[in-house]
Amino acid sequence: MISLENELKNNAYPGRGIVIGRSADGKHAVTAYFIMGRSSNSRNRVFVTEGEGIRTEAFDPSLLEDPSLIIYAPVRVLGNETIVTNGDQTDTVFDGRKEGLTFEQSLRSREFEPDGPNFTPRISGLLHVEDGAFDYSMSILKSNDGDPSCCNRYTFTYDKPIAGQGHFIHTYMHDGNPLPSFCGEPKKVEIPDDMESFASMLWDSLNEENKVSLFVRYIDIATGAYETKIINKNK
Repeated sequence: MISLENELKNNAYPGRGIVIGRSADGKHAVTAYFIMGRSSNSRNRVFVTEGEGIRTEAFDPSLLEDPSLIIYAPVRVLGNETIVTNGDQTDTVFDGRKEGLTFEQSLRSREFEPDGPNFTPRISGLLHVEDGAFDYSMSILKSNDGDPSCCNRYTFTYDKPIAGQGHFIHTYMHDGNPLPSFCGEPKKVEIPDDMESFASMLWDSLNEENKVSLFVRYIDIATGAYETKIINKNK
C-alpha cells in the first residue's frame, strides 16, 4: 500500500484521478475524483451538483473554448450503483447498465480520447452498494503506448473490498509532452474514516498550479445514504 498523499505531492500532473475503496471502519464505500489542467480552457472549470451526481461547468462561460472533452458528468447514480469517470463515458456506462450490460461491456464501444498526441486514457469506476454489501470495478481504455491504431482495455474488479484499503487510477504517469499514459494496475492506497480530512489531504496534496476541482463521497454501506464534499479552485 502506497501513501496517496506522497503519491500526489510527488507528481505535478497526474491529470484526472479516481479513488475507490472502503473506509477503515468498514462502514462506508468511498470514492473521490479530481481534475487538473494545464491550459486555460481546462482550468476554467468547476464541479456543480446535478441530481445525485455532478457535472463540470465553465467557471467563466465567456472564456470557454472547445467544450467537447472538458464539459461532462463525471458522476451519475443509477439505483444502487455510482458511476465515476473522466469523460462522457459516464453516460455510456449509465445507459449500458440500464440495458443490462456489464460495466465492461458498456465500455467496449468507447476508447481513449481523440486528443493526439496525448490520447488521454478514459478511466472509469463503478461502486455497487446493496443489502449491506459493497464491491467495485475500475477500468482504463488507453492507446497502445501512444499508438492510436490499437486500444488497450483493462478492467479490475474488487468483490470484497478490505476495510481501510482502496485503489487509485489516474490518466498520466507524470507531466510531459506528450503526456505518458498511466500504466500498470490501480495503486493500492489507504482509505480513512473521516471524509473531511480525506478531502483536505487530497486537495492539499494536488499541485497548486494545476489542480482544478475535487469530488469526494462517502456512502453508508448499510443504508445507502451518502455525504458529498466538493472543492473548486475557482470561486
